[in-house]
Amino acid sequence: MPQPTATLLVTCPERKGLVARLAGFVADNGGNIVQSDHHTDTEAGLFLSRIEWELQGFGLQRHEIGKEFERVAQEMGASWRLRFSDDVQRIAVFVTRQDHCLLDILWRVRAGELNATVPLVIGNHPDLAPVAELFGAPFHHVPVRFNDRHDAERRKLNLLKDNAIDLVICAKYMQILSTEFLAEAPPVINIHHSFLPAFVGDRPYHKAHARGVKLIGATAHYATPDLDEGPIIEQEVARVSHRDNVSDLIRRGRDVERLALSRAVRLHIEGRVMVYGNRTVVFD
Repeated sequence: MPQPTATLLVTCPERKGLVARLAGFVADNGGNIVQSDHHTDTEAGLFLSRIEWELQGFGLQRHEIGKEFERVAQEMGASWRLRFSDDVQRIAVFVTRQDHCLLDILWRVRAGELNATVPLVIGNHPDLAPVAELFGAPFHHVPVRFNDRHDAERRKLNLLKDNAIDLVICAKYMQILSTEFLAEAPPVINIHHSFLPAFVGDRPYHKAHARGVKLIGATAHYATPDLDEGPIIEQEVARVSHRDNVSDLIRRGRDVERLALSRAVRLHIEGRVMVYGNRTVVFD
């Protein structure tokens, strides 16, 4: 098993000496840096950094690191997050009737590809309960009807809280989440079956076929109140031709949906995604 590491994700106004200041914090406490990635958005005047180091031999205990770094952050005018590589993320998966993304996530968790557990699967239809149960993931049927959408979202929020969920995955959930829900929920990653910003909304494969595209794609992004317009984490594409009908596009699309979603989840879990405005920096 690899040695556990700590990772700092830092965003602050750009100025000289920031990389040295961050590296110095780790070095001054006896740490060994294993990865260090930085990006400057000159238009926004922002510096974004991900720095990861081994915990073995580090001079601070885990509970002390944040307190000590806060002094550095105040000097830099920085916002920051700290994560540890051996923290197991608790994931909730929202589903409807399509099973391919749910199966892929559950398989990757079981195989150890994702450092996570899935203590909660929520479906607005009961169809995928057997799939969740096959992997030992508790399934809850929370129907969503037009006249009780608020009550359904309150039930989902209570389930997220009761299960101490860190991340929500909309695995072809096909339901709009309200602004109020997103404000209270943990981060939500959605998979959209299109190479955004093309073909937003429903039936994108039908729209793509009508347009005669030569590439189809899928986009994993953080959910925001603006439909299909959240910060993009990962995208994947597949080539198609005039010989492909809508069913062919949907079949091939399932493959790219699985890949884009699983990569996005891994990147999020490993603390490799930084959001600013409606954009992301992905250190992979």
